[in-house]
Amino acid sequence: MFFTGRYLKHLGYEVCYVRNFTDVDDKIIARANELAEDPISLSRRYCDEFIQDMEHLQCLPPSVEPRVSDHMPHIIDMIKQIVDNGYAYRVEGDVFFSVENFPEYGQLSGRKLEDNRAGERVAVDSRKRNPADFALWKSAKEGEPFWESPWGPGRPGWHIECSAMSAAYLGYSFDIHGGGMDLVFPHHENEIAQSCAACKQSNVSYWIHNGFVTVDSEKMSKSLGNFFTIREVINLYHPLALRLFLMGTHYRYPINYSDVLLESASERIFYIYQTLHDCENVLSQHDKGLQESIPPETLNVINKFHNDFSTSMSDDLHTPVVLAALSDPLKTINDLLHTRKGKKQATRIESVAALEKIIRNVLSVLGLMPTSYSEALQQLREMALKRAKLTEDKILQKIEERSEARKNKDYKKSDAIRKDLAVVGIALMDSPDGTSWRPAIPLPLQEQQVAAT
Repeated sequence: MFFTGRYLKHLGYEVCYVRNFTDVDDKIIARANELAEDPISLSRRYCDEFIQDMEHLQCLPPSVEPRVSDHMPHIIDMIKQIVDNGYAYRVEGDVFFSVENFPEYGQLSGRKLEDNRAGERVAVDSRKRNPADFALWKSAKEGEPFWESPWGPGRPGWHIECSAMSAAYLGYSFDIHGGGMDLVFPHHENEIAQSCAACKQSNVSYWIHNGFVTVDSEKMSKSLGNFFTIREVINLYHPLALRLFLMGTHYRYPINYSDVLLESASERIFYIYQTLHDCENVLSQHDKGLQESIPPETLNVINKFHNDFSTSMSDDLHTPVVLAALSDPLKTINDLLHTRKGKKQATRIESVAALEKIIRNVLSVLGLMPTSYSEALQQLREMALKRAKLTEDKILQKIEERSEARKNKDYKKSDAIRKDLAVVGIALMDSPDGTSWRPAIPLPLQEQQVAAT
């Protein structure tokens, strides 16, 4: 949902986006102890790496980025309020939320209390009044960081952190809360319970949950050995190709990661930027004297694209439909720029300018606009060369060999050179001006794609 903020701003909303970091929890502490590292220091390193990844993907920075370790007073104050309101109880140095005292528990996930069996996503602890009760405060243990509190030294439970930090910056009622589908229960269910227990007026208007990432239709996990990081992907693919790939699936559905789908996204974004780069070159020669009017057929393409964009984005941020709708305006531009019929159109340049403008505006809202088309195209070429394990000089040499073979009417050799390059994702394009190359889906993956359909 890394495009939501831009779209809301496009609609004219003032957006306050809070992205909180949990820098104190069981897994972090366990990992820090393994590495003999301070947990807060370890968390800071991972947080910094995450921020860099989001910058590469052109995600807008949040308005505020709170961390648990900086907000202990807010967390402790909220726990006090929950205890005072009769929704929590103390056991030794721990504080637990009492789910039985909150009748609305389960309103988000649809689960009933009897569905929550001990040991299934809820910690087994005989001191609890109900197995589904969850920790608001955990007493200090050896080798763990701790803070002083009215219940003794300790640290917060996972769920309370998010409620306290969102309340600190957004208040108890706000518009949108996002997260992964796996957080619906117990995390977000517990957030609702404890926030409402602290303040009866607490409310979130919309809960937005994104689907999981699968790899070749299998769930991504370290145990299956199919786990990879954003940084590993953008080492071979342009970050905006990855962004386009992610937007190709509606956010609520699982995203199936595969080489062929990422190659397809990379090829598609090259086509988009090449078309707009060609626009830029033509329009730079006609920056004055453009007429206001454009022909009805071009206006129809523009209006349809605008309507598809507005309707689809307003329908639960349906980005796949918007990306598909790009095809018509892009094709119209290429027809106007490169076909004999298009070049004869009286208001050709005006049409190209209007089409380029609306495509650019939509790409900006989607966070898909590069710093420059030419720079992005060069980066896409370089990454294609890297994946193909070739240099541009080597490709130019192959183009020269192919040209020589064609002159000698050795079409078998000519076709073999073209196919050899196609196998590794390099497509050759012949024109009256000579032969050029562009990144493409490697031939074996294209064949795999055809077989799958």
